[in-house]
Amino acid sequence: MANINISSKKTGVTKVKPERFKPLKKSLKRNFDLYLLIAPVLIYFLVFHYFPMYGVQIAFKNFNASLGIWGSPWVGFDHFERFFNSFFFWRLILNTLGIGLYTLALAFPIPIIIALMLNEARNAKFKKFVQTVIYAPHFLSTVVVVGMLLLFLKPDGLLNQLIILFGGEPIYFITEPSWFKTIYVFSEVWQTMGWSSIIYLAALTAVDKQLHEAAVIDGANRLQRIWHINIPTIMPTIVILFILNAGTVMSVGFEKVFLMQNSLNMSASDVISTYVYRSGILEAQYSFSAAIGLFNSVINFILLVMVNYFAKKANQTSLW
Repeated sequence: MANINISSKKTGVTKVKPERFKPLKKSLKRNFDLYLLIAPVLIYFLVFHYFPMYGVQIAFKNFNASLGIWGSPWVGFDHFERFFNSFFFWRLILNTLGIGLYTLALAFPIPIIIALMLNEARNAKFKKFVQTVIYAPHFLSTVVVVGMLLLFLKPDGLLNQLIILFGGEPIYFITEPSWFKTIYVFSEVWQTMGWSSIIYLAALTAVDKQLHEAAVIDGANRLQRIWHINIPTIMPTIVILFILNAGTVMSVGFEKVFLMQNSLNMSASDVISTYVYRSGILEAQYSFSAAIGLFNSVINFILLVMVNYFAKKANQTSLW
């Protein structure tokens, strides 16, 4: 009866009983510690992700710092049209999309394979050793990783010394545009594959051991048990993480690309994030760079919605 409205025929005024919010108050009192625990996360997203969305309107204005956001003149979609008609548009889109899809194709399945292999390891010491080795690169900074790449791949570096040893000619990996995407993606896989496998190892702990015992009795070998028991068990986790990764295809990291970038490989290394840096920070074109960043975010959102839709249609697993 708490949600029943009481209407007055004479006055036509609808009164709502105060008991309407009683369940919420009870939940707050009963689970106060849980709400307090999640409060820092909510505050973080509000302060650093939602409140800054106020500045998105800069993309539709000719921003002038002295006039402020509200005082700057409105220009509509002029900055977007300028970007779409620019010489760099298709190069930026193709490079960003190419690196993003290349990374998704390699960096997403490899942690799954590693987790399945580690799950089958029976020697505890060997398993811990392998985990330590593959987890370690995650804790290296991007600057250190790029420094190692420059050291190993320079003309007189270790890799070229091996090529010369076997009778080949040295390759200028860092300055050759055709090698940029491969170097970027494989170094990214090396740095992230171990850490990314942790969530799949956690999901594999939910596999019922009785299913494996029954499969062994039925004559199934190890590969058959992995394919028909382990993978179906962690499939919801795989789908959710694939949706999240697909939603960031266009968000190629700035720092690593910028550190690996030079004037000779610019045709393959110039992506949206580095172009935003040049136009927004170096050239102070704040509105233009904001428009490019907003366009990139919209594309990511569209990809996220599309992949989520198809995933839900395929196996009933989705983010929403």
